[in-house]
Amino acid sequence: MQLYCPSLTEYKRLATLEVKVGDLTIGNFNPVRIQTMTTTDTMDTAGTVAQAIRCIEAGAELVRITAPSKNEAENLLPIKNELRRQGYTTPLVADIHFTPNAAEVAARIVEKVRINPGNYIDKKKFELLEYTDAEYQEEIDRIRDRFTPLVKICKEYGTAMRIGTNHGSLSDRIMSRYGDTPMGMVESAMEFLRVAEDLQFRNIVLSMKSSNPQVMVQAYRLLVNTMQQELGHCYPLHLGVTEAGDGEDGRIKSAVGIGTLLEDGVGDTIRVSLTEDPEFELPVCRDIIKRYTHRISHPPIPALPDTGKLPYDPFNYKRRETGTAENIGGKQVPVVVADFSHLPLISHHDLQAIGYAYDAPTDKWNIGDAAADFIFTGNHMLSFALPGTLRVIVQYHTWLHVEDKEKYLPYFDVEGYLAAAAQGHTGSHLNFVAVNADDLGTPHFSAFLEALAAGGNIVPVVYSNSPHAMAAVRRALAELMLQRVTQPVILRSNSHEAHTADETLAHFAIETGALLLDGFGDGLWLKGRPEPAQLNNIAFGILQATRTRISKTEYISCPSCGRTLFDLQETTARIRAVTNHLKGVKIAIMGCIVNGPGEMADADFGYVGSGVGKITLYRGKEVVKRGLSSDVAVTELINLIRDNGMWVDVK
Repeated sequence: MQLYCPSLTEYKRLATLEVKVGDLTIGNFNPVRIQTMTTTDTMDTAGTVAQAIRCIEAGAELVRITAPSKNEAENLLPIKNELRRQGYTTPLVADIHFTPNAAEVAARIVEKVRINPGNYIDKKKFELLEYTDAEYQEEIDRIRDRFTPLVKICKEYGTAMRIGTNHGSLSDRIMSRYGDTPMGMVESAMEFLRVAEDLQFRNIVLSMKSSNPQVMVQAYRLLVNTMQQELGHCYPLHLGVTEAGDGEDGRIKSAVGIGTLLEDGVGDTIRVSLTEDPEFELPVCRDIIKRYTHRISHPPIPALPDTGKLPYDPFNYKRRETGTAENIGGKQVPVVVADFSHLPLISHHDLQAIGYAYDAPTDKWNIGDAAADFIFTGNHMLSFALPGTLRVIVQYHTWLHVEDKEKYLPYFDVEGYLAAAAQGHTGSHLNFVAVNADDLGTPHFSAFLEALAAGGNIVPVVYSNSPHAMAAVRRALAELMLQRVTQPVILRSNSHEAHTADETLAHFAIETGALLLDGFGDGLWLKGRPEPAQLNNIAFGILQATRTRISKTEYISCPSCGRTLFDLQETTARIRAVTNHLKGVKIAIMGCIVNGPGEMADADFGYVGSGVGKITLYRGKEVVKRGLSSDVAVTELINLIRDNGMWVDVK
């Protein structure tokens, strides 16, 4: 069975070549390294040094600094010298985009250079070009001629390199042949990697970044497969979701994308790109990678049958096909279950935390866009009338004594359901059944599969207690596909350990987001220490990040760097404040043009820095207004959204 990782059921790191970046070793089963990028002007030596020190002291093992021109590349030397004088030996990485001559200067100074194959030699004008095979080969030869000098300098100076593909900056040439696809991202990198291989230069790390976690994950998987098939070995991989944004949304989107790959042992260094000061990225990195410190000793998970083919496609998203169980499954968006079982008494007011606001004078409910679809109350019944769309899940023995068996729905374990079904005592609407994926292969699990195969209004709620819970649940859901079981499934994730709030967020985002990206899951049920409001926000944030249920405005926001020509954090906050009620609208906020227009290909509107205090507005890929003063640009963005019929006034 051809895979992008060593095993889908046993946690193993992907074997890669070893890369030296100064005194730091990446790949070849070394610890996953964490890094960040400065946001200062690179010509500001003192400011860049001070920020780099804050990042290093926050845990950065590599620090990247932008070098958009030869001047900035040359100024890396005094920055490096001052850091070394103060006793900081952390390797520095020069970030290069359009300027090969800057890369060649930087490669003689810092320990690593990052180039973007989409704009290092090619240019992007959003033009649809047609190439004959001969013309295409001429362009490949041009890449070889222009890229070879940098490779030779890196070999001479012992400098490492990252070939860093960005989904948003694929060249027009790549787009003409492969389109805006993960495979296009892979081929963009492979063109450069083949040159390096021919020159016997292997001190290379690769990355496949996108603001869409689904595209990002597929691109990394395809890259691993391509390297294994074509080269017979894999280079270390740097993981990241570019333009993830800020706050909880940025953390969820990063955890989903990065964690999905780390779950399968893919990834050797990571960066969480937040629209915040760079030192705040490092704790999030640690929260993600600490999950894998002891993962290798997890209990065994049954292997998939060696049929040579997976029951799902890890390289192309397709939601698992299911029937519908009322409002769950089929083509309907995934549902959210809010867990209130820890509360001894539940009132109208408690439901406000999950999107239901009760207005006593009118005796009416106001329902938000991020309102949970079900609540679980354990053994408790409610003393008040519920909003029409909300239903209650209770333990089976409590449900037996409930009068309203349409509003209240039973929750079983597997043995309890099989016993009740044998006596004809199950619900006539929906029956939720807790299924422990760790029991796969046991007699009662097999008996439950038979019950599912017979049909009926059963909704399995699948969870695992394994340290490798995502893989265990994925294996159980693959078994449902192999057995042609079509009932929709709710993913339940448990977090009972004493995690911090950020650790809990990463835990839920990775365990459930990874499954959603593979097309598994028709609902989320998060169970843990945080209050219902926080769990509800995280659940809807995960669904938004995986593009499986859109409940709010989506922001594609870059993390800022020395190329940014306005206050990105302040501007992002201003735009959020006036647009966060526009459900389903995607707004890109970009500091400069390096990745802006490309990453905005997925956005409805774009706000991009084009000069000091100057903004260019986009509708999709189309420039609408250039050179706007930043003082009026937010207002003009609102007018643009309004003119395109996507603005709604706040109620």
